[in-house]
Amino acid sequence: MDIIRLAFDMTAAVQEFVERVRSFYYWVMLTGYRCPKCNGPLIMVAEGRCKCNHCQNELDPTVTFQRCSVCGGIPILRIRRYLCKDCGGDITSKFLFDGTVFNPDYFRQKMSESRQRKRQQRERVRQMLAESRSADLQLPQVDLDSMPGLVDALNGLTAGLDTTFVTESRNEFDLRRYERHIQAHIQDFPVSLSDIPPVSEDARKDLIWRFIAVIFLAHTGVVDIWQDEQDIMVIKHEADTEGCGVPGEFEQTDRFERSPGGIEA
Repeated sequence: MDIIRLAFDMTAAVQEFVERVRSFYYWVMLTGYRCPKCNGPLIMVAEGRCKCNHCQNELDPTVTFQRCSVCGGIPILRIRRYLCKDCGGDITSKFLFDGTVFNPDYFRQKMSESRQRKRQQRERVRQMLAESRSADLQLPQVDLDSMPGLVDALNGLTAGLDTTFVTESRNEFDLRRYERHIQAHIQDFPVSLSDIPPVSEDARKDLIWRFIAVIFLAHTGVVDIWQDEQDIMVIKHEADTEGCGVPGEFEQTDRFERSPGGIEA
């Protein structure tokens, strides 16, 4: 015996039986009731909603046809249950089979309030970041002669390239341009410095400028770098965002029970 298949077959049969019982229940409960606009026959289309077959008018049968058993007052829908408009007592709808009816106006209002709270929270975060932003970092101009042995180290880094390194005037090197170029090509995974596209036509000098730029970027915490044999690896610096201290209270979820139809607010 295939117990799993039999179990699924039984589940499907029970579900089909429940749907047939539901249709029969609604047919019985709507017998004797007609559309208040055209006197046409009514059919249930959803929990708490029926429709006229002739004029397509939709209405809530509980509010339209049912009355309070205590005072005869008209039912009103409050969130997800019916109350008497006059005495405020609970009214059990006879037009509900096994589902739960929801007040659409109430939930539209709650969704609107939720979106408004999210917009306000995003604005608070934006203002907080704007107030905490520091001024532009003024970097000194590059002077290779200020560090003894740096030129020789750069020559060793670029060994194997054809051109010869010549110390350039500091005015010919645009550090910010190289920094922007490197930031545009680094990823969340390690990238070799030599794989970053060159900016100038001089391959040897361009690699040196890229190396100097990543040194400054690493010093300011923008990137992380390390040496892997003859390669310099570059990766975006991963900031620790935990516990940033965002002001304001977090949005509270409106809690409601899940209905059989799967609606949850």
